[in-house]
Amino acid sequence: MQANRRRFILGSATGLSTLALGLPSLAHAQAATTLKISHQFPGGTMDAGDFRDRLVRRFAVDVEKNTNGALKFDIYPNSSLVKVNSQFSALRKGALDLSLVPLSYAGGEVPETNIGLLPALVPSYEVGSKWKNAEVGKFLTQVLADKGVVIVTWIWQAGGVASRAKPLVSVDDAKGMKVRGGSREMDMMFKDAGASVLSLPSNEIYAAMQTGAMDAALTSSTSLISFRLEEVSKFLTSGRGKSYWFMFEPLMMSKEIFDKLPKAQQEVIMSVGADLEKFAVDSAKSDDIAVANVYAKKGAKVSDLDDATLAKWQALAKPVWKDYSDKNENCAKLLTLAQKLL
Repeated sequence: MQANRRRFILGSATGLSTLALGLPSLAHAQAATTLKISHQFPGGTMDAGDFRDRLVRRFAVDVEKNTNGALKFDIYPNSSLVKVNSQFSALRKGALDLSLVPLSYAGGEVPETNIGLLPALVPSYEVGSKWKNAEVGKFLTQVLADKGVVIVTWIWQAGGVASRAKPLVSVDDAKGMKVRGGSREMDMMFKDAGASVLSLPSNEIYAAMQTGAMDAALTSSTSLISFRLEEVSKFLTSGRGKSYWFMFEPLMMSKEIFDKLPKAQQEVIMSVGADLEKFAVDSAKSDDIAVANVYAKKGAKVSDLDDATLAKWQALAKPVWKDYSDKNENCAKLLTLAQKLL
């Protein structure tokens, strides 16, 4: 696998450099450039399965069509190409072409990325949808570009809580529970609520819940379904309507690879990526509703957040925001710009 991967990188770099030189006769003589897309979610088809997998498949088909076959894609679901927590770093180094991955997974490497899962900072899809064209989105785009990553598709997802032995709805419920929050900052909030926390990617939640190593996990509605957590949970706090858990989970591309493409191909990639954002929002909202039905049919007790409960979580989140802001100047600016949308 490593040898094949090295051959791919060397081969595509050679092909891309020729295209970049603007030699049409050589470009037409070459085979199409094949880029690799990695993600951690279950694989499916364009019409069935986890919507994030369906999104990258639609992206691949549309880009290939709109570049007349000059760009093709191989898709690797289930972390089958790159381990979950290595994807962002691989993008930065140009060792991976594209990935759909929660931005906050890179928080240990790039502190600014934890803005993608700050508790209660994005309270709704309406607020999340404003980020891309607002000051905060433009600055985040620049920060990531400086780190070697291009945002192709902006995706926000609401999330909920699956739990084994008792529901986790109110702040008081968290005391004494072993909880997976999904980001450093989310974990901090749960520590302040009296919980102990575990840090692991969403595709490892099932095993941890099954063995009892974890009592409750917060993740997107889509992951609550795709990873079949209803099989190991008796309670669900739904993200439909209201949630303090909104994750930024974009489709991203290595800037090193992106910059080697001809401008026309870059424009196709960004245009197709933007066109898929409505599909992402609609699918995420549908999953917020569907997850409650999935868990109820399995016999789980389903709860929703009311305004008073959400307000208590928001109050608990404020010191966490300050901690994030204190990390560096970029974090402070990102938080300030994000708060303008509240």
